[in-house]
Amino acid sequence: MTSYDLSGRRALVTGGARGLGAGMAEALAAAGAAVAIGDVLEDDGKQTAESLRAKGFTAEFVKLDITDEDSWAAAVPEVISSLGGFDLLVNNAGVEITSLVADLDPADVRRMLDVNVLGTALGLKHAFRAMRPDGPAGNGGAVVNIASVAATIAFPGISIYSATKSAIDRLTRVAAAESGKLGYGVRVNCIYPGLTPTAMGNQLAADCAEIGLFPSPEEAAKAVVDLTPQGRLGQVDDMADAVVFLASGAAKYITGAGLAVDGGMGS
Repeated sequence: MTSYDLSGRRALVTGGARGLGAGMAEALAAAGAAVAIGDVLEDDGKQTAESLRAKGFTAEFVKLDITDEDSWAAAVPEVISSLGGFDLLVNNAGVEITSLVADLDPADVRRMLDVNVLGTALGLKHAFRAMRPDGPAGNGGAVVNIASVAATIAFPGISIYSATKSAIDRLTRVAAAESGKLGYGVRVNCIYPGLTPTAMGNQLAADCAEIGLFPSPEEAAKAVVDLTPQGRLGQVDDMADAVVFLASGAAKYITGAGLAVDGGMGS
């Protein structure tokens, strides 16, 4: 018997203040989980948590800079204290800076590596330390990393972003192997979202036009749709539903896997 019921589970969603992260936090809460919104955007994060509480869900805000070790070390005990435990982590926070390879700015490259790769790796580290049997939460759990269809296709303008999201795929698989071998009891999976018209997705389309790859942002978005068998862009709830599935008991024998949620674009 499978279930998508997350009642009694305690989740931290990084980058949960807005966009995909806020949608994922709401979907987890609607499935029964208590949710902590982890973000550097304090005002937006608090507002998102308040909006979830107004709907009758259990939600808190935790200030978290995912690139900073000390920030993780402070945030995880706060999650455990405020929610009464910690057994779900959604490593969602990320950045995308569009550029042609010939015009790469080393500072932008380092920023994407710091947030997308180091931030995800630190999330795995602190989730494992909290959730494994000798940790302060100690009941195992699940981690869902957010990669991207960019990890599976070659789309112009996003070379470094694609590289960082490919790294998340590899982090996911190695972390799952370590968790299993060492008896941590933590499943680790990732999803590959397709382009979604959030603020980040819309900015990507605008940037691709600005650097000359497409005549307009609309044409950039159309190019993605034309590459997608389902013939549309992704929506926040498409991605959120996949996260709920991988966090739930319905995925209890799934670890080290990547789930494409891209309308077939990467197939």
